[in-house]
Amino acid sequence: MSTRKVWPGEPYPLGATVNENGVNFALFSEYAEGVELCLFDSPDSSKGEQIKMTERTNMIWHAFLPDVKPGQLYGYRVHGAYEPQNGHRFNANKLLLDPYAKSIAGTIKWDDALFGYDPQHGQADLSMNKTDSAPFLPKSVVVDPHFDWKGDTSPDIPFHKTIIYEMHVKGMTARHPKVPPELRGTYSGLTHPSVIEHLLSLGINAVELMPVHQFVVDRHLVEKRLTNYWGYNTIGFFAPDSRYSSNGITGQQVAEFKNMVKEFHRHGIEVILDVVYNHTAEGNHLGPTLCFRGIDNFSYYRLVADDLRFYMDYTGTGNTLNLMYPGVLQMIMDSLRFWVEEMHVDGFRFDLASALARELHDVNRLSAFFDIIHQDPVISQVKLIAEPWDVGEGGYQVGNFPVGWAEWNGKFRDTVRDYWRGVDRTLGDLAYRFTGSSDLYQDDGRRPTASINFVTAHDGFTLNDLVSYNEKHNEANGEDNKDGEDFNRSWNCGTEGPVDDPEINKLRERQKRNFLATLFLSQGVPMLLAGDEISRTQQGNNNAYCQDNEISWMDWDNVDDELLDFTRRIVSIRREHPAFQRRKWFQGWPIHGTQVSDIAWFTPDGEKMEEEHWGEGFAKSLGIFIYGLGIRSAGPHGENVTDDSFYVIFNAHYEPIEFKLPEKKWGEYWEKVIDTNDPELNDNQVFTASQTITVESRSLIVLKHDEN
Repeated sequence: MSTRKVWPGEPYPLGATVNENGVNFALFSEYAEGVELCLFDSPDSSKGEQIKMTERTNMIWHAFLPDVKPGQLYGYRVHGAYEPQNGHRFNANKLLLDPYAKSIAGTIKWDDALFGYDPQHGQADLSMNKTDSAPFLPKSVVVDPHFDWKGDTSPDIPFHKTIIYEMHVKGMTARHPKVPPELRGTYSGLTHPSVIEHLLSLGINAVELMPVHQFVVDRHLVEKRLTNYWGYNTIGFFAPDSRYSSNGITGQQVAEFKNMVKEFHRHGIEVILDVVYNHTAEGNHLGPTLCFRGIDNFSYYRLVADDLRFYMDYTGTGNTLNLMYPGVLQMIMDSLRFWVEEMHVDGFRFDLASALARELHDVNRLSAFFDIIHQDPVISQVKLIAEPWDVGEGGYQVGNFPVGWAEWNGKFRDTVRDYWRGVDRTLGDLAYRFTGSSDLYQDDGRRPTASINFVTAHDGFTLNDLVSYNEKHNEANGEDNKDGEDFNRSWNCGTEGPVDDPEINKLRERQKRNFLATLFLSQGVPMLLAGDEISRTQQGNNNAYCQDNEISWMDWDNVDDELLDFTRRIVSIRREHPAFQRRKWFQGWPIHGTQVSDIAWFTPDGEKMEEEHWGEGFAKSLGIFIYGLGIRSAGPHGENVTDDSFYVIFNAHYEPIEFKLPEKKWGEYWEKVIDTNDPELNDNQVFTASQTITVESRSLIVLKHDEN
């Protein structure tokens, strides 16, 4: 044991906390019988200086080391019973990461020593493995929290004006020719001027980063020479992943992440993190012992009540964190506060959020997790977005999250895809999705901004592949193409991949524009998947979670300039016209004594939709009048803009349709500003009330009221 001077220290805050005199270490474990703090000289060290922690307050083991400084590498060994059948898996032969580590130096090196049991033993996890795991586990790092945040201010963008861009830290710049090679795939690479310019030219004001918490690549993927590219396998809820650092892994990644946030903020772009608090990288009962399992398995995880050897799995990953336990709930809340207060992020998207709400087996929308977030003065004030499902029974909870939460609206995705591929009886659902999904969110006091609208996301086909493939092509994943979603809810083109048929290609391009136009004209908050604006393809792979290569990376050498220009134009129309970014619900009745409603629905013959029209199975076309309120307001760049009225025409029919515009009281002159069949729209076409306009098959037209 070490002869180093050790002071009692304090039980709070948890983790390694630096002050002018040294470092305080604090670790929670209710059932541990002893804890050793281990100090290391380098990330690859196998032998460390061991310090027995003798102080324990309220189940927190703590010690203060006066001569330790930032940059110190450390880990823990925790003593206790190895009784899997009773829910305890203590094994002091295993070095453990600090759950509160702000930095983790590198990644694990897979070896049998990382398992608490002997993988070669016939009794599986019931046998204790006494091999030291220190040579194979990365080390926690003491981090200096100081950073010059002078001048940093959150853009604080109202939800109704937010436009989200979902992207992967590495994939965004791994192939970017203008980003220096040493910065590609890193936090610094994301804020290279060429990347910032691309985002700003699109009108993006919020980036949603796929997981940046330190994560683990599963052993079976490494053995297949694959990886966990997406990163939904967290092992460090406070540590920005070292893989995305350009200048070091012993704390430098923290400063680099902060610099990235500060630079995004300087350009008016918010940073939202995709966070995975529902499970950890330690897997099921046959998984490795890296952190939580060895510190206090019984407390950290949801265990099967009548057989504590096994884990409840609502996530499809082998385990579920036990948010019913106060110490675990505290860790998650501390993590969220850390990313807001110390790292200055602007919001979170919670992966498989239904798993966080489970009390016993049911999903309870008023669980302790949501209660504590609702009353938290810090976390409740940032953007909170739920992925409102998990893999357990009753886990699909779209529309059921509390006030203050927005949700990934899976029904928007499914309805819009169904509509544009020509499914019967979808007009009514399309109307709900286009207007913010009031059927899901209005009754509980939420507004249209509760709906995060998307057509594609990281999980599934890209936009290009959505209209180009009938079947998934996941052969590269090594699972015989059995992984990923089987059903492609898009237009069935009858062909696979690139073709030479100009008519098929023309229709594919039009469908891309249809999806993008529907996304950005709908009420709610639009989310664009990175690369959809440039026709990024994954060659039909709809589950590229393990593909850290050209399949997943942005292809900056093959940009679809025409689609990029169209995307910029449709986003600009949304940003410049409050009619498409309303804070409140449409009412459907006359406005301010006028003869027109704030929204109205029309048949192709120019008559208002009646109740019976919505149920007509063959009907796939409609016109939508959106009243602009006639107000003037500040535009995205400070200029004055007029909130014009619009007439949007949808036609998912396989043939062109003649649309008669409404009578004069709805507007006398209408200028065509978007036509997905004519993306360049070179001629300035103006139509008059009651005039007939031809709308091409499977296309969308936007007309703006022109008072002249």
